[in-house]
Amino acid sequence: MKIALTGYGKMGKAIEQIALERGHEIVSIIDVDNRDDFHSEAFRSADVAIEFSTPAAAFDNFMACFAANVPVVAGTTGWLERMDEVRAICEKDGQTFFYASNYSIGVNLFFALNRCLARLMNGFPAYGVRLSETHHIHKLDAPSGTALTLAGDLLAQLDRKKRWTLCETGDPADLVIDAIREGEVPGIHEVTYDSDVDYIRISHSAKSRAGFALGAVLAAEFTAGRKGWLGMDDLLHLGK
Repeated sequence: MKIALTGYGKMGKAIEQIALERGHEIVSIIDVDNRDDFHSEAFRSADVAIEFSTPAAAFDNFMACFAANVPVVAGTTGWLERMDEVRAICEKDGQTFFYASNYSIGVNLFFALNRCLARLMNGFPAYGVRLSETHHIHKLDAPSGTALTLAGDLLAQLDRKKRWTLCETGDPADLVIDAIREGEVPGIHEVTYDSDVDYIRISHSAKSRAGFALGAVLAAEFTAGRKGWLGMDDLLHLGK
């Protein structure tokens, strides 16, 4: 399979290594200094583009991939306010777009566990709920896309929670997300239910970027040759 990389930071390099190990060819690498290469024959020859750039560049990169009719596997977060716009363009123009807030297989199983536990806990309002995420100091967005996915699923299942917030408000309808930036932490996410007598905590801790990179390459393998709007639930056959 021919892969184009959009964004060539630490994640881009990790994806390149795993893609090559799995027998794929990297036909184009686009970063901040060579954006004209979106118009190159090499880029247009790609079966799929894996996009891990920055929140500010992501939308324009998606549009450039669509213009070249190259399917997109999008890993950048921090642009989600334009999600509906991207989806509408994708569907109108018959493009292919795979989005996940996190490409780790373990995290996506964690998402399914979070949804299941939240459905159970909806009947037990004595338990307060709180979400925390910790990442390296270089991460530009807060809360993380993974935390927003967890929060969205909690809000969908828990009648007592109406919105998420990054700070304490004193409103019991608010779901507080603690977003911590320290060191070189790849990513830790925790959901805690706390009552007067006990607490329940589920968590996922990434050991390195390798799990995210492998998931992105698996998503690219799944996306090539398909059409439409895709996600990790499609890849892993996880029901909502």
